[in-house]
Amino acid sequence: MRNALGLMLASVVAAVMIAGVWYWSSSPRADAAPPQTTAARAVDPLPAAAARPADVETTAALSSKRAENTAAAAPAPAAVPAPAPAPVAAAPKSTCTNPDALGVSRTVVVDTNGGPGFGFLQYKQYDFLTDKEIVLTFDDGPWPTTPAVLKALADECTKAVFFPIGLHTTYHPDILRQVAAAGHTIGAHTWSHAHLAGKKITEQQAKDEIEKGFSAVKLALGANPAPFFRFPALAHTPATTAYLGSRNIAMFSVDVDSNDFKSKNADEVINNVMTKLDKEHKGIILMHDLQKHTAQALPTLLRKLKAGGYKVVWMKAKQQLETLPEYDAMMVKTEKVPTAAARPVGSVIQTVAD
Repeated sequence: MRNALGLMLASVVAAVMIAGVWYWSSSPRADAAPPQTTAARAVDPLPAAAARPADVETTAALSSKRAENTAAAAPAPAAVPAPAPAPVAAAPKSTCTNPDALGVSRTVVVDTNGGPGFGFLQYKQYDFLTDKEIVLTFDDGPWPTTPAVLKALADECTKAVFFPIGLHTTYHPDILRQVAAAGHTIGAHTWSHAHLAGKKITEQQAKDEIEKGFSAVKLALGANPAPFFRFPALAHTPATTAYLGSRNIAMFSVDVDSNDFKSKNADEVINNVMTKLDKEHKGIILMHDLQKHTAQALPTLLRKLKAGGYKVVWMKAKQQLETLPEYDAMMVKTEKVPTAAARPVGSVIQTVAD
């Protein structure tokens, strides 16, 4: 019995020893080779360069979301970066100190190529004004009454088109420069207000009147005028309209005539304009800045236009007119037109004692 138990125990010990020897010789040792882990294999398809864009996009998305949350929680003034450029484009309007001003409802830029005509009394090709829209225009300046007209326009923060007479420009170049400084559009109205449809005027004389008028304006301003022209008494001919077309100068007629040159007082000027506007409902208004009744009427007239729901459209030229060198030279040589470099009267003449 005892021999059998010993024999069994010896067999078990032998089996354990054999198994140990087999395990030790056939299995790899943990300290003999690096473990093949999934972490080491995962690095291969994710190089650093590929990882950054994903990080940036994620960061941007998170930052954007944070910005939205912050903007929602923050007060309104903190989230206004986008509309900021708009006031820059509308800078001229922001300078107006009159909260109830007539102002300028829209500005139109005119391509004068071919000499288009405006004003339905004579030219019906371009109907660009909508109901209750008007264009303010003034003829025959510059004159000592012009500054009062400029003040009335400035008080209502509105703009107009001026058609000065060349000869008057030589009398008051400083006043014409005030018109330009106020930002209005300046065309021309001939040199001497000659009737260009008169029987005795030649085509050359008509051309001279047109070109000398523009050159006088240029010499007074030191800059090219707009290619805008109005015939004295609205009197044109096929030859003169063809010439203006060849020079790419737009022609202006009228829809509403104030008849201020034959009005007895300011009230009559106002009544003329408002009565005709009630009939036409829109249009180019003709006035004269050298008429004292117009200067007197304008502040009230502009308020009535505002109250009547009328809106001012300001006309500008796409390109300024290149005056002809021969007429520029003619004006300097024969007409002695003061240039923009002329000294103001106050710097030449001063009262030292009364």
